[in-house]
Amino acid sequence: MPDAAEAQRLLDVLGDFGAILALKLYRVTLASPPAVPTLPCLDHEASLHQGIAPHLAVYVQDRTAGDLHELVFIPAKRQIEVDTVSTWGECSPQSHRRTLDMLAAFYPDYRVKVVGPSWLRGERRVAEACRAQIPLREVLLSADVDSVMRRIERLSAIGSLMEKQSRVASWGVRTVMSSALAVAGVVVYVVLGSLAARIGEQRVAALRYWLIAVIGGTLLYYGLKAVQLTEISNRVWKRAVEYRLIVSERQRLAAIMPPRASS
Repeated sequence: MPDAAEAQRLLDVLGDFGAILALKLYRVTLASPPAVPTLPCLDHEASLHQGIAPHLAVYVQDRTAGDLHELVFIPAKRQIEVDTVSTWGECSPQSHRRTLDMLAAFYPDYRVKVVGPSWLRGERRVAEACRAQIPLREVLLSADVDSVMRRIERLSAIGSLMEKQSRVASWGVRTVMSSALAVAGVVVYVVLGSLAARIGEQRVAALRYWLIAVIGGTLLYYGLKAVQLTEISNRVWKRAVEYRLIVSERQRLAAIMPPRASS
């Protein structure tokens, strides 16, 4: 497969920049994968639609400063995405700039795109919630596996609680909406209609439009917040699953790899 061969070449070049700590693959098979945790790309495997280009995501540690970066290579698009959300708080601005310079030098035929947090999907809140429980660095590098797994379980529990809270919010919006619209109808057409003789038809019409806009906007806001919280809870839960898979892969590799010789 052309994408697989190109992904392998990209990965081989990346080794000159820093240590590859983990891989996430989407419809790509590597001929000679490094001995690091390798897992599927959960975000796109669980996507509602297909048509996503095969890609390879890499957690890499900058050899100069030890900072962490996630680089997503998309061979079909000749594009590299630097995901700053998954590595939130794990790299300095200087290291980020150095990484962009490295990518431009190592992969001159690729376009580099920086992917920041989306407000609509609540990605900054996801990143902060995950980092508060377990930093990515510990998932990838900590030797205290038991402690890491306990903290991942806490993160998973928080994701489940967020999901339940989003259900409560959605239920509240659906329950209140019919009553609020009924009251709004009475106020708009009966109460305000009775004031037409005093304040005039034009003012009554303006008040009607204003009330409808306020009530509709409020209900829409709370509905969108409920949907956003559902998206946030799903992302927190998926991050916990990803972390758990990485730690499991680290344990598997540690069991089959020979111990390092002492100097």
